[in-house]
Amino acid sequence: MNLSRTLILFITLAPFTFGASKEIVELQRDVAMLQDQVAKLQKELDEKLLLMQDRMQQTLDGVNKANVAVALMERGFGDAMKQQQASVSAPVASVGQKLDQMAEDFRAVRESVLDMNTRMGKLDAKMADLQNLINTIKAPAPPPPGATAPLGAPGGPDTTQAVAPPAGMSAETAYTNAYRDYLGGKYDLAVPEFNDYLKYFSNTQFASNVQFYIGDIYYKKQDYTNALQSFDNVLERFPDGNKTADAHYMKGLALMQLGRNDSAAREFRDVYSSYPDTDLAAKAKARLKELGLTVGASSTSKKTAKRR
Repeated sequence: MNLSRTLILFITLAPFTFGASKEIVELQRDVAMLQDQVAKLQKELDEKLLLMQDRMQQTLDGVNKANVAVALMERGFGDAMKQQQASVSAPVASVGQKLDQMAEDFRAVRESVLDMNTRMGKLDAKMADLQNLINTIKAPAPPPPGATAPLGAPGGPDTTQAVAPPAGMSAETAYTNAYRDYLGGKYDLAVPEFNDYLKYFSNTQFASNVQFYIGDIYYKKQDYTNALQSFDNVLERFPDGNKTADAHYMKGLALMQLGRNDSAAREFRDVYSSYPDTDLAAKAKARLKELGLTVGASSTSKKTAKRR
C-alpha cells in the first residue's frame, strides 16, 4: 500500500522535477557565459592598464629628461648672465664714476662762473660809481625832478643815457635796496627805487634786470599795459641782457591778459624755438596748449624776436 502511494507520488511529481532541472541547467549555462564575459573584460582591462602604465612611464621619463634639459639651460643661462654682468659692470661702474666726476667738475665750474658774474657785476657797479663821481666833479648833477611818470609808460623818464647820481648814491646800494623791497612785496617803494637806478645807472650789468622787475611789478598789479611796455623796453634797450628770454615770456603773458592771443602765441613760439631745452620753453609750450595751439608754426629768429 505504501509502495503504491510512493509510486503514484513520484509519477505525479516527475514532470515538475524535470522542469526544474531544465531551468537550473539553463541558469547554470547563463552564469557560465557571464563568467566567461567577465573574464574577458578583466583580461582586456588588465591589458589596457598595462598599456596606460607603460605610456605613463614613458611620459614621466620624457618629463624628467625635459626637466634635466631645462635645468641645464637655466644653469648655462645663469652662468652666461654672470659672465655678461661681470664684463659689463666694470665698464659701467667706470663710466658712472667718470660721469659723477664730470658732474662735480661742472658744478664747480658753474659755481665759479656764478661767482665771477657776481664779482663782475659788483665791479661794473663800482666802475659806474667811479664814472659818476668823475662826472660829478666835472659838472654838478642837476637836481632830480619833483615828480616823474611811471617808468615804461608814456612820458616816463629817459633812461637811454645815464645821469650823474646825487652825492653818496652808489649803484650797488641802490640796486640792493630796490631788490630787497621788490622781494618783500613793497612795490610802491621798489618802483621809484628801480626808476632811480635806471636813471643814474642805465649802463650797468643789472640795468636789464631792473627794467624786467619793473615790468613784473606792473604785471602783478594787473597793470598789463605798462607791464607790456616795460618788457618791450627790456627787449629793445637790453637785447643781450640776462632777462631777454624771461621778457619774451612775460610779454606773451601780458598780451594774453590784454586779449591779444595771436601776438602772445608769437612770443611763446619765439621762446620755444629760441630757447629750447629750458624751463621757459616748457612753460611757453604749456601756454600755447592753453590757447589751443601748438609749437609747430614757424617763428622769427632769436635776434629778430629781441628787437620787437
